[in-house]
Amino acid sequence: MKERIVITVIGEDKTGIVANVSTKLSELKLNIIDITQKVFEDNIFAMIMLVEVEKNVDIKKLQEEFKVFEGKIGVKVFLQHEEIFKTMHRI
Repeated sequence: MKERIVITVIGEDKTGIVANVSTKLSELKLNIIDITQKVFEDNIFAMIMLVEVEKNVDIKKLQEEFKVFEGKIGVKVFLQHEEIFKTMHRI
């Protein structure tokens, strides 16, 4: 059974962010279901991805995988279960 997580990536815009994040997700055997990105006026890059993972995935372990990665490409990466994300952003 699969479940979904939301991955948010924020940082200064530069070449390779999408490629690097996608490659890391592929290495972790995580499937991208949906992706959206935007570069704001002040050169701020923001990307939100909906990713399919195995049921009961350890989000903390995945976040640790991305901590080293964050420093390498200079962005912040946040992971949340889809239901938590939806609950936090419900109007």
